[in-house]
Amino acid sequence: MSQHPYFLLLFSMKKTILSAGILLFSVMVFDSTAKDSGDATEHGMHHDKMHSINDNRISLGLPAAMKQHQLENMRAHLEAIRSILGFISDGSFDKASQLAHTKLGLTEEMKKMCDMFENEEFKSLGLAFHRSGDALGEALKTKDITKSLDTLHTTMGYCVQCHAAYRQ
Repeated sequence: MSQHPYFLLLFSMKKTILSAGILLFSVMVFDSTAKDSGDATEHGMHHDKMHSINDNRISLGLPAAMKQHQLENMRAHLEAIRSILGFISDGSFDKASQLAHTKLGLTEEMKKMCDMFENEEFKSLGLAFHRSGDALGEALKTKDITKSLDTLHTTMGYCVQCHAAYRQ
């Protein structure tokens, strides 16, 4: 990694912007799934009513067990992205690449899971997300910070697109 002051400033700025984006995405994911946490407080029930009235996203109509499994997968994806950022920050691109392939990539398990969904657009978006996880893994192998962050940006774009269109 170059020690040129401009490079260090640019790297720091990209890291800050990406961290802010992930924080916003995290809030979005956990807010959209908060009602699944078992919070039965008055505020929680009020939030549920308001959430369903104002939420125009497409419901996937999942059974409770499948819904919980899907939420756990999305949270695991978010944790993988956080870990990947940590590895990038440490310069551990090989570890980041491995994690991208195994936790975000289109493994056989993920392909089978995506194929279980009846909504074809949701299924296509899920498959595109997982393919982008593999593209991220390949970009990370290059150890090119700009290319890696750009590819991570694309991967997270699928997350944002999906959460904007669909709900559990």
